[in-house]
Amino acid sequence: MVPMDDSKDALVSQLSMAIRDISGYPECRNASKKMYNNLVRRVKLLSPLFEELKDSEGELDDEEVRGFVSLKIALDSARELLRSINEGSKLFQALQMDKIAGDFQQVTEQIEEAMSRIPYDKLDISEEVREQIELVHAQFKRAKGRRDSPDLLLEMDLSIAQKDIDIDPSILKRLSEKLHLRTMNDLRKESLAIRDMAISCGEDLGDSIQTMSFLLQKLKDVVIGNPDKDTSEPEKELIKHRSPVIPDDFRQGKCGDKKSGPSGSDCDRAAINALIDKLADGNLDQQRAAAGELRLLAKRNSDNRVFIAEAGAIPLLVELLSSVDSRTQEHAVTALLNLSIHEANKGNIVNSGAIPDIVDVLKNGSMEARENAAATLFSLSVVDENKVAIGAAGAIPILIDLLCHGTPRGKKDAATAIFNLSIYQGNKVRAVRAGIVGPLMRLLRDSGGGMVDEALAILAILASHQEGKVAIGQAEPIPVLVEVIRTGSPRNRENAAAVLWSLCTGDVQYLRIVIELGGEEALKELSENGTERAKRKAGSVLELLQRVDVIQRP
Repeated sequence: MVPMDDSKDALVSQLSMAIRDISGYPECRNASKKMYNNLVRRVKLLSPLFEELKDSEGELDDEEVRGFVSLKIALDSARELLRSINEGSKLFQALQMDKIAGDFQQVTEQIEEAMSRIPYDKLDISEEVREQIELVHAQFKRAKGRRDSPDLLLEMDLSIAQKDIDIDPSILKRLSEKLHLRTMNDLRKESLAIRDMAISCGEDLGDSIQTMSFLLQKLKDVVIGNPDKDTSEPEKELIKHRSPVIPDDFRQGKCGDKKSGPSGSDCDRAAINALIDKLADGNLDQQRAAAGELRLLAKRNSDNRVFIAEAGAIPLLVELLSSVDSRTQEHAVTALLNLSIHEANKGNIVNSGAIPDIVDVLKNGSMEARENAAATLFSLSVVDENKVAIGAAGAIPILIDLLCHGTPRGKKDAATAIFNLSIYQGNKVRAVRAGIVGPLMRLLRDSGGGMVDEALAILAILASHQEGKVAIGQAEPIPVLVEVIRTGSPRNRENAAAVLWSLCTGDVQYLRIVIELGGEEALKELSENGTERAKRKAGSVLELLQRVDVIQRP
């Protein structure tokens, strides 16, 4: 359905909302995982386009409006498909994988065709964003022409499991893991999803409801011995005799003799529950030790990151960010860093109000805590809306301080966080006004300091903004940029050329300096032998040099 109001602001706002909704969907945990996650990842990459369009003052012409309306319709289709996958029956999706793969293919084609109608070269956006959107378009174009390979083992296991025979328990265990039907709570949700399908679809599902119910019953036999914290009290009473007893002084690595015990994950799960009790009710020493254990468990594997979050640790760890004990604070922020690796946990951390407390640790914590706070902000900023929240919380000036005064590791953590945050236009302004250009230029000129790569990458992204361009130009950057173009690594030469192009566009004085320094030869060589982006940027600067007749060549 075409939006009722086709004005620029309304249309851009609707597209932004569609992308934000899709980006906010939780991580997929069923047989459609790969297709689902690929679609979400590609759609997320469209966000910077609409962030810049929000800030631009120009109107959209008829061709641009038609292209964006088509994209809005395609994104609505994607949003509905992802919602149905996220909320629907996992068993039904596994049994209908061919059809679902076709649905994902259709949505991918719809988005690619809509993107083909958008004239990016006419939009009021930066070169970097245009290049990113062109890359995303290329990804959709490639994805349009191919389907993901079917999971043959999953298909075989499903086929065997549907037979009314004694089935090898390992097959059911594998199905339980692949479909993420691992706990009684998972099975309850699946049962409700099947019931809802039966009510809404009725006879249209044919024998599917009976098949799914049959499989669900078989999976219960596997799951009954693996309860989690979400299991109801009556169910716990039925199965508690199967649960391992963990001593109060349990610590990582003390699962006991292999002949007696549970698997590593079961052992970790029991430990996690015990540790969270100490986080909530223990004294300072117990909280410090528990946070340290959770930090290590969250680092160990992805299952633990899920277990720890599901068990309710995140709000408790956020509270400990304000601890007066520096070691407890270090453990808490590092545990949150490790938990944030799991995509779904990022939202839980932010929703627990963590960002202001992490920024406070970044400002006032020990050096280790500051480093890990910077790394946590980087991890959270992968989600676009978090870039806005982190910038608004005042993180950028404090990150710049760490960039200037931190350890080598701290400087790199700060730089990666600043780079990622600065993808959002508003944070570019914050970084420039907080005085980032001077420190970046010092790092760039210190070739032995190990931060040239990071400094150039941030300068390249800041130079796409007018305030960033002005501030960089005032720092007399041309000599060092020309030197990097002559002698730097391929990626650094590319970024140096991008900064140089931004500076030289519309400014004769910088072109004159390039010529005085003999930069033309270096640019010609880069235009022939650099990366594809470096070739384009170098070629563009050379064109500017050739067009300016007022320059007196030596």
